[in-house]
Amino acid sequence: MRIMAVFAHPDDEIGCIGTLAKHAARGDEVLLVWTTLGELASQFGDTPHEEVRRVRREHGAWVAGRIGAKYHFFDMGDSRMTGGRGEALQLARLYAHFRPNAVITWSDDHPHPDHRMTAKIAFDAITLARIPKIINESGGGAAMPPAPNLSGDEAVESGEDVARLEAWREPVRFYQYYAPASPYPEMFVDTSDTFEAAEEVAGYYRDFYKWAWTAEQFREGRAALGRLAGVKYAERFNLRASHLRARAYLD
Repeated sequence: MRIMAVFAHPDDEIGCIGTLAKHAARGDEVLLVWTTLGELASQFGDTPHEEVRRVRREHGAWVAGRIGAKYHFFDMGDSRMTGGRGEALQLARLYAHFRPNAVITWSDDHPHPDHRMTAKIAFDAITLARIPKIINESGGGAAMPPAPNLSGDEAVESGEDVARLEAWREPVRFYQYYAPASPYPEMFVDTSDTFEAAEEVAGYYRDFYKWAWTAEQFREGRAALGRLAGVKYAERFNLRASHLRARAYLD
């Protein structure tokens, strides 16, 4: 199974890190994707722009390494995303390259515009990735942009700049952070076995940004979700589908 987590800024992934770690531990391929570099984070104050971008890339690399995932950064502009076709097409090309079976992203109604726009393009890209002429198109006579590189660095792998992408037409399960107003069914993932990894990632960001959010509050939040689901710790999502899959038997 291949799972892609698509978020706007490094640290957005905290809400699903236990789920991602659990899949990676099972041997599934996990790819963490950020649509921006989070370069406008107020905690950095007057730190030079390029230094902030470097640190944010470093954060993403550390988190991916901690849970055994690959990672990829786009540079769509912190707090400048529009949710337009060009942004969705960049992501669609990554879908065609990675070929995900499931995507996790933000809810549709989050107050931050980058979060909403990331959820929008993550959904739009599913359709765009299905159409060969779209994912391989070039505009204005320009050469086709290189296929995305998933190694986590800036280099383009040999041959990528001339490779045609094959459309990804398989079904993609689309999971979003739980939102009370969502019309879609909710589901829980038991993250009891990977809670330690989730706690460590949350602590990594908390220590860097000096958040007031404590380790105890994080633990209680996951435990509260666990109580709803009948497990020790859990993470909660909406599945963008009309109905959940049929089960063989009632629980």
